[in-house]
Amino acid sequence: MQIRRLDESDLDACAALAVSRDWGPERHKWRFLLEVGEAYGIDAPDGEGLAATTVVTLYGDDHAVISMVLTASRYARQGMARRLMDHVLARASGRTVSLHATENGRPLYERVGFRTISGVVTHKGHFTGQAPGVTREVKDPDDVEAIVAYDAGPFGADRSAVLRRMPAFHERVRVAESGGRVTGFGGVWRNDDTLVVGPVVADDPATARDLIADLVAGVELPVRLDLDERHPELVAWAAEHGVSHYFGTSAMVLGDGMPGDFRRLFTPTMQALG
Repeated sequence: MQIRRLDESDLDACAALAVSRDWGPERHKWRFLLEVGEAYGIDAPDGEGLAATTVVTLYGDDHAVISMVLTASRYARQGMARRLMDHVLARASGRTVSLHATENGRPLYERVGFRTISGVVTHKGHFTGQAPGVTREVKDPDDVEAIVAYDAGPFGADRSAVLRRMPAFHERVRVAESGGRVTGFGGVWRNDDTLVVGPVVADDPATARDLIADLVAGVELPVRLDLDERHPELVAWAAEHGVSHYFGTSAMVLGDGMPGDFRRLFTPTMQALG
């Protein structure tokens, strides 16, 4: 069970493992995680691809997110997931660590010491609302730097490496402003046949709704929103506009508590990045 660092040459193997566990191939997502995070895997003893994977993304010295904890069915319950978890937790030493857990994965994380801090309601569907047209598209590098500066307070850790890649990774990025200052930003990116909304960070729920509507109104693809249940008004709004409840996960943390201000964090870039 030797652990090794994965890179873009392992993209096909990562996608194949995900498909084998009834996830989508998510190649665009995997490629991004291999770029901004640290991916680790264990090669299958039978020589057929990867037996298990895990990704840890480090946000400065304060926060780390664990994701893509996958084990091939034929190697389940052989300790591979736990060994990879121990490895990435050692990499994240000294940081608050968070993750999103399915019902099946939560027992492993609880044994390690993670605790649930909130539920996350994933919605999916065709958005039926109208675009208010009150936010503007981001193209200028100066806009991206303004987003990075704005995000530092709500997120509570340095995720500038992720945010500076938004124009290349996302299909669309928009910013909200008032009185010459940024009051929120958001983006959408394509994951296989779905348009994922995230991140959305804003001063208040009304600005978050404007950003989401301007980003997805009129699009043909189904839209995915990962909404913290601590924003019930946004959960209800999404359902009222055609983006219905799809499944739920648990937001979990290892450490004293999450950095930042959840009241201004409305959707993550993706659950894999927190």
